[in-house]
Amino acid sequence: MKKTFAALMVLGFLAAPATAHEVWIERDGNAPARIYLGEPAEAVPESGDPEFPKLKTPTLFAESRDRPASLVRRANHIEAAVSGTGDLRLVDENVFEPWAGEDGKLQGVVYHARAGRSETRHALDLEIVPVTANGNSFAVLWQGKPLPGAKLTVIDPDRWTKAYVADDKGVIAAPARGKGRYLLSTSNEVAGERTLGGKTVASTVHVSTLTFVAP
Repeated sequence: MKKTFAALMVLGFLAAPATAHEVWIERDGNAPARIYLGEPAEAVPESGDPEFPKLKTPTLFAESRDRPASLVRRANHIEAAVSGTGDLRLVDENVFEPWAGEDGKLQGVVYHARAGRSETRHALDLEIVPVTANGNSFAVLWQGKPLPGAKLTVIDPDRWTKAYVADDKGVIAAPARGKGRYLLSTSNEVAGERTLGGKTVASTVHVSTLTFVAP
């Protein structure tokens, strides 16, 4: 049975409005990368998700965050011309304003995204990394270390959606359900003060996605 991403949040992800959305990258071959904000289990509207205007200047890069790609805004996504066919990564700390949590303290969100599964290295604070190049087992890493028990959602090309829990090494085996684009997502809440959106937050929700195309 298909479930919307918002419903899956009840199974383990946080319920704040900001974290009900994902940022993800799509790329086909050596075509420009497309960056989306929305609910990936649902079709992206032609005019973009209602929250899409909040996605302004994500940092998308191939080799190094210090060399970000140039961005062009389209109707429902942001386009980035990048050379080569390697994996791409993205980080954005400025999509949603901090909000008050249940305890009244401010929370913020940082989005991470990756397209491709050809590399087994990590370059994001929260990243879903293939255990072997182009394989179907993935490790959820926080600052390079496994996150045992991490919750990960898999959305297949038909938008069939299922939630998984990582083992004690932070690894999940995702099912291969045919050709097309897959999207995996996870989150990790981290306590500690930091500045987001010009405000000091008491905790930060990190949300990360990985997309790849199965031949």
